[in-house]
Amino acid sequence: MHIPHRHKTALRTSPLALLAGLALTAALLTGLPSPDRPGAIALGSSRAVAAAANGPREMERLGRGVVAVRTGDSSVFVSWRLLALDPQGIGFNVYRSTAGGGYQKLNSAVLMAGTNYTDTTADPTETNTYRVRPVVNGTEQAASGAFALSADHATEPVVRIPLRAGAAIKYVWVGDLDGDGEYDYVVDRHSTQQSLEAYLSDGTFLWSMDLGPNSEDQDNIEGGSSAIDVGSVDGVTVYDLDGDGRSEVAVRIANGVTFGNGRTFTSSDDDHQFITVVDGMTGAERATSAVPDDYIADGPMHARFEVGYLNGRTPSLVAYMKNRVGDGNFNLMMTAWRFDGTTLSRQWKWLRGDQNAPDGHQSRIIDVDGDGKDEVVEIGFVLNGDGTLRYSLGEKGIVHGDRYYIAKMDPDRPGLQGYGIQQDNPSGLLEYYYDATDGTILWQHTSDTVTDVGRGLVGDIDPRHRGMEAWSFYGIHHAATNKLVEADTTKSPWPAIGLWWDGDRGMELLNSGRIEKWDFENPADSSSQPRLVSTWKYGAVGTGSPKNPAFFGDILGDWREEAVYPDADNDELIVFTTGTATEHRIYTLAQNPAYRNDMTVKGYLQSHELDYYLGRDMTTPPVPDIVYAD
Repeated sequence: MHIPHRHKTALRTSPLALLAGLALTAALLTGLPSPDRPGAIALGSSRAVAAAANGPREMERLGRGVVAVRTGDSSVFVSWRLLALDPQGIGFNVYRSTAGGGYQKLNSAVLMAGTNYTDTTADPTETNTYRVRPVVNGTEQAASGAFALSADHATEPVVRIPLRAGAAIKYVWVGDLDGDGEYDYVVDRHSTQQSLEAYLSDGTFLWSMDLGPNSEDQDNIEGGSSAIDVGSVDGVTVYDLDGDGRSEVAVRIANGVTFGNGRTFTSSDDDHQFITVVDGMTGAERATSAVPDDYIADGPMHARFEVGYLNGRTPSLVAYMKNRVGDGNFNLMMTAWRFDGTTLSRQWKWLRGDQNAPDGHQSRIIDVDGDGKDEVVEIGFVLNGDGTLRYSLGEKGIVHGDRYYIAKMDPDRPGLQGYGIQQDNPSGLLEYYYDATDGTILWQHTSDTVTDVGRGLVGDIDPRHRGMEAWSFYGIHHAATNKLVEADTTKSPWPAIGLWWDGDRGMELLNSGRIEKWDFENPADSSSQPRLVSTWKYGAVGTGSPKNPAFFGDILGDWREEAVYPDADNDELIVFTTGTATEHRIYTLAQNPAYRNDMTVKGYLQSHELDYYLGRDMTTPPVPDIVYAD
């Protein structure tokens, strides 16, 4: 078993970061392009100006995320992060240490294109350790953290993280628990009683939190008061909520939960629930607040957690909570919370009551109007950052559905767009596309029969059309024009999860443990897509019939995404990371505000989306209005 070793480096505010921040501020004030990206933000952009008035957002300070995988007999693929606030013109040098010796530079000229490099001179019989040095104005900067590839390592596109042996794993969350700039892991365990465990990025065990007897009832509709991760709910997320540079773990708890430091939480009964924030390094309780008891008469409420910047500057925890009324209908309560390092305070509460506000199996937080402050988005309604209803699609005939997306699907239309599918809509509505700013329906497809569509997806999979495609089971449509891109509607990929994996900026697909790519020149049905990776060949075990990963997102290396699975013994995380070179340079997706928000929520797993268009015909993405937390 390979254990990746990361050498820690101090990560505080550097002169380079300060200069980048000053340059960005100057660009916003003068209307000139920011030197961080040519033409990225100008005063003429109303979205950029509005965002700047509320920002900047305080986001985690990431390191370079150096990662290396063996790709051949003597070849190793190395990649690392371009950070959002890196200055324009930054280059990189790649260094290798063999068998613990001194570091030697591998590239003859400074690397100015993609943040990746293929080492063709490695001795695979020795441990090879890689790090990079940024180059700014011809001067090398401090070295990144390092990644060690063990001697005689297998040729495989994975990083393996050792875990303690234990019960089945469904979900993984990531966050920088120790403040070293790299993502660590929190995993769930499902046995008679459930638990959470925390590990550093190299697999070092930190703590375990026992969710107690109230986690034994794991029904996906009316489970126990401390049960997590059933159906489309989670009740857990990981994020740096107080801006101290280290991530906390937020959990919905009840009577009988034992924290990572051994202290047991007690309550007067088993039905009342609480939201707690625990220390990412120790698992000790830092702050706890009671869940409002508006619907306590109908029993405990399941929860789905997510994080967003409702004021445009600091993160809030948003809790989607639901329980069933005796007649089969559901109560829905949304709350927002702010953790300041000492106290967890409720910012607002919204009750659906008898409002026509359809919900679904996923939640998203994204700035839909471009003012820099996030809104809370469900499949059929949007809440403003202050908890008031912005608009409801229920008034336009939308009901419950399993999948929806908010993204920059049309690069030529102002704002963001939405796409969703329907479950048994009595009108026969199957799928719809709309303006996410105000909910205006732009197109929709209907049927003469009532249908549970079940799956839908968006992404740039066909380079012949500018912007994203959208599809379920009724043909692939160019989202902006509602035109079929393939006349034979039976020939389309399965609309599972989008994943950026290879080097062309088009979207690949993660489907039942297979990483696939749509071949627009030779279209085929969903069972016959060209396959890039079969995850089970490397020991990965997916969850449920879709064989879903426990997590996916951009957590290592350059802008391509990783998919994380447990192995069959649940004593290892298998992190799939690309070994394909690319010339395209894009800042790490994890520092895009919309994408980072999406990384905090589970639900029915659905693609993470950005607030800019990422596709083959994309332009340079704007610099996000962020600062790094200390």
